[in-house]
Amino acid sequence: MQFKESAIRVGGQALDKSDAIAKVGELLVKSGNIEPGYIASMLAREEVANTYLGNGIAIPHGIPKDRELIRETGVAVLQLPEGVIWNNDERVHLVVGIAAKSDEHLTILSNLTDVLDDAEEAKRLATTTDAGDIARRLSGGQDVAADAAAAEDAPQEYELGFEHVVTSPHGLHARPATALVDLSKRFDANILVRNKNKVGDAKSLIGLLKLGIEKDATIRISAEGPDAAKALEAIFNALAEGLEDEEEAAAEASVGAPIALEAIAYEGPVIKAISASPGIAMGPVCQLQRGRIVVAEKSSATAKAELQRLEAAVLQGKAELSALHDDMLAKQGAGKAAIFKAQGEFLDDPEMLGKARALISDGASAGWAWKESYEEHAEALSAIKDEILSARALDLRDVGRRLLKLLADKVEDDPDLPDSPIILVADDLTPSDTAGLDPNLVLGLCTASGGPTSHTAIIARSLDIPAVVGAGTDCLALEDGMHVILDGASGLLVTGPTEKDFAAAGMARNAYEQQAEAERNACYQPAIMRDGHRIEVVANIGNVEEANAAVVAGGEGVGLLRTEFQFLQRDTEPTEDEQYEAISAMIRAMNGLPMIIRTLDIGGDKDVPYLSTPEEMNPFLGVRGIRLCLLRDDIFRTQLRAIFRASRHGPIRIMYPMISSLDELRAAKAITEEVRQQVGADPVEIGMMIEIPSAVMMAEEFAREVDFFSIGTNDLTQYALAMDRMHPQLAKMADGLNPAVLRLIRKTVEAADAAGIWVGACGGIAGDPLGAMILTGLGVHELSVSIPAIASVKAKVRSLSMQEVRAFATRALACTEASEVRALK
Repeated sequence: MQFKESAIRVGGQALDKSDAIAKVGELLVKSGNIEPGYIASMLAREEVANTYLGNGIAIPHGIPKDRELIRETGVAVLQLPEGVIWNNDERVHLVVGIAAKSDEHLTILSNLTDVLDDAEEAKRLATTTDAGDIARRLSGGQDVAADAAAAEDAPQEYELGFEHVVTSPHGLHARPATALVDLSKRFDANILVRNKNKVGDAKSLIGLLKLGIEKDATIRISAEGPDAAKALEAIFNALAEGLEDEEEAAAEASVGAPIALEAIAYEGPVIKAISASPGIAMGPVCQLQRGRIVVAEKSSATAKAELQRLEAAVLQGKAELSALHDDMLAKQGAGKAAIFKAQGEFLDDPEMLGKARALISDGASAGWAWKESYEEHAEALSAIKDEILSARALDLRDVGRRLLKLLADKVEDDPDLPDSPIILVADDLTPSDTAGLDPNLVLGLCTASGGPTSHTAIIARSLDIPAVVGAGTDCLALEDGMHVILDGASGLLVTGPTEKDFAAAGMARNAYEQQAEAERNACYQPAIMRDGHRIEVVANIGNVEEANAAVVAGGEGVGLLRTEFQFLQRDTEPTEDEQYEAISAMIRAMNGLPMIIRTLDIGGDKDVPYLSTPEEMNPFLGVRGIRLCLLRDDIFRTQLRAIFRASRHGPIRIMYPMISSLDELRAAKAITEEVRQQVGADPVEIGMMIEIPSAVMMAEEFAREVDFFSIGTNDLTQYALAMDRMHPQLAKMADGLNPAVLRLIRKTVEAADAAGIWVGACGGIAGDPLGAMILTGLGVHELSVSIPAIASVKAKVRSLSMQEVRAFATRALACTEASEVRALK
């Protein structure tokens, strides 16, 4: 798309931001792009979102619901050489008004991001007297000198490389770009991606996305450095297989099918939104207000000191995100925790950090430089038309604000929410906001923006809070205290409910709660199948809060206590007394129900820096689990002493992770028995996890040495299929329902049955109703699942007979692919 020079005014003036928006809106009206009423929409947008990009450029645009006022997609520019204050002392010289009826304007935004990376170019465009100069630059055209300068400054391709034609219907959008970044970071090499005349760093998500790689584009990937050849080979294979970001797919996994209720025909006015989390909520509105974060533009300190402040803040931000990740991992599982792991990627983004460092070198304070960089990049991401990418822009703002607080001169804390139940309304909520909500006080959530696959929606579902998203700015005009109905299932916010509406919503909510309550009440019933067979359904936990929650949720014990969580989020190894207190508290919380304690499983994807374990090329194939315990038997003995001391408080069993040979098992048992005798504790049952194919092949011998097996289906899957379950391309194929994995499970059960011991399963498929049915049919006696899955798994088991599940498992074993298994009816 090309600019019309008639839509560009140079040498303009404006009294204030509103005047500037009105004037650029008038240019759009004169060009036939919008109806006059759209100017009010552009002004309204500024009330809920800051359209300042950086380097003196702002992009005012209207609210999505007013798009009918757009006649034709177009862009207008008001140049203000003297500038106008936008927000928080941000001075704007180029006001780029956008009327976006389609996605043609994205080219303009892409070119704007190039200008944003060049402060001198932005300054030149702010003072040029040639409207055609602005038109050419923002349309992608430059004069020969500018082209030459740009080519000289741009990253140069490397000699070693290959070309690839992008076949994905959506081009290299957010998910495959993220996968490519993750893959590239594994190699000690500089890797560049070229699309036409633009080159981006393959290790920078923002840099890749700004290339605007579309379907059928021919891109060139080149590399230089020690791992260049290996990196190019890996990327070539990944592109051939089809890049996909499974981190997002895992995070978006359903938390359970919503209870179906008949839609309500409300009488009062409604705001139509998008269903994000089911349920009915009624209560007073509370608009979320954020505190101000104040940073000075300049600093009296040296650039070196400001750079050190930035680096220190980045390290602290990473530590905070790591703690959030570990906490969410313990409470909600890997899918939700991945949200905060993904956020941490932004703190390593070379393009964004490079921008901040450059601004500091030019005299800016660390806080100002960081604010300019993250806001600019977040706005550039959100301007690109991709739903998942929009969620990433919100993540970037969440991370940006977190770090900005660490660099601020003054922080006005966000106001506390009321201590009475509310319906929380906001423009959008960051994952950090949502993860910290109290479901007892926040009855429902409504956001003006966002989508059902946003991280906010995912966490809301996991907290069982009814939520609607994408409601538009009308919801932001609601006054605090006014009573509304939030219908999470229908995606509606009823802003003026009648008595009849309240009555209907109350009945629907009661029906919903009664069904949910019936399911919760049934969770205390044992999982006895229709023909009398019983399956134990127990919980995976990591702390005392989860031990309590497991009992409340109907868990019949603990099938997996992850003791490694006691070692995370700290700088030193926990003492014996600390471990004893933690384990004792969990045993007491179970009130007599049995608990299986897995000994320390550090390594692989769980690194503990203070243990000083060596960096490994293949950590999942290195010193982890029982191997680390045997190598560092001082740590192992300390933990075992704590476990045996705590065993007097209730029934426990001990289980070893990652056993691959009889020598390992016998060495672990010998140390365990020695410690037990030293402590003077009673004997306990000893078991081992079946996670490695060698353990399956020797299961008959192992079964004579232990009291039980517990199958870790996640690790068994990745080791059996030789697929890293965190790998960006292979994770989607590392399916625990692969027939090869199911046949390994069957062989394990057969060996256990022959020796007269029982078998449990504590991997991801145990909590999947389909997986639970197949595992039961294969002869597994105990299913250890995440706490939210307990009720649904028990209900599934109670609805079946052993004859049915055995027949179903036999059919699954006969399949040749996981997809065939999942398609079985």
